Amino acid sequence: MSNATPSPGVQVMRQFHALTKPRVIQLIVFCALIGMVLAVPGLPTLAQSGTMALACAGVYLVAGAAAAFNCIVEKGIDARMKRTAWRPTARGELSDTQTLVFSALLCALGSAILYWWVNPLTMWLTFATFVGYAVIYTVILKPLTPQNIVIGGASGAMPPVLGWAAMAGDVGPEALILFLIIFLWTPPHFWALALYRVEDYRKSGLPMLPVTHGSEFTRLQIFLYTLVLFAACLLPFVYGMSSWLYLLVAVGLSLGFCGYGLKLLRHYSDELSRKTFRFSLIHLSALFAALLLDHYLL
Repeated sequence: MSNATPSPGVQVMRQFHALTKPRVIQLIVFCALIGMVLAVPGLPTLAQSGTMALACAGVYLVAGAAAAFNCIVEKGIDARMKRTAWRPTARGELSDTQTLVFSALLCALGSAILYWWVNPLTMWLTFATFVGYAVIYTVILKPLTPQNIVIGGASGAMPPVLGWAAMAGDVGPEALILFLIIFLWTPPHFWALALYRVEDYRKSGLPMLPVTHGSEFTRLQIFLYTLVLFAACLLPFVYGMSSWLYLLVAVGLSLGFCGYGLKLLRHYSDELSRKTFRFSLIHLSALFAALLLDHYLL
């Protein structure tokens, strides 16, 4: 078996790909796709499936552009944090100019796809999300306030709204319910990560909640947010968007998240914090997958 080193061209392509934060974007596109599916009664037609594919591509590209721009702004912070020190911008492997041009091209291409082949509303909402994340959150909020995750979570909660707008041409109450779920999910998700990465954040100089208010206060906030999130996760059933299949999954997942929050509040450990963070990813993915199954099976 050959262990040949990849060519310089392949290495550069991998570096640019890393700037887009692929794992994060996969979850973004998945949540957007759920919004698209729920906006279409029954199985989508061939034309609607094509629109979904184009919308996913457009959202993927603009989200990747926002992630790349974030890497420029935070390259100094990333270099001081073990979790992010490997990023090409933090290591100096890609220059600011290269990254900025890459971000601009992705944003322009994604926006063009959304405007011309989906609809202008989706393009403008997606571009507003780009500005909200890359500028308002990254440049202004993140270094300014320990509530950065709460306020900035609005941008991260937009994918299902974008998906709904792509297929329905408007933003309905159903889309706003999905937005609310992700908005409330974001703080306990990121604060669980920040708890066991607190020294990284302290070195970075970012005012994350565990740094500014301590572990106990952060853990209390995580638990309280899981309780409010539990109530929000029931809204799709209450509003009539879903049936008993979704409700059963939502209750089980929400009880699990609240359980992790309570255990974390009572007895802290880095390992438990890691498990809480990992479960939060399972919670959101499985919750939206249940919405998808419920939509088609019942």
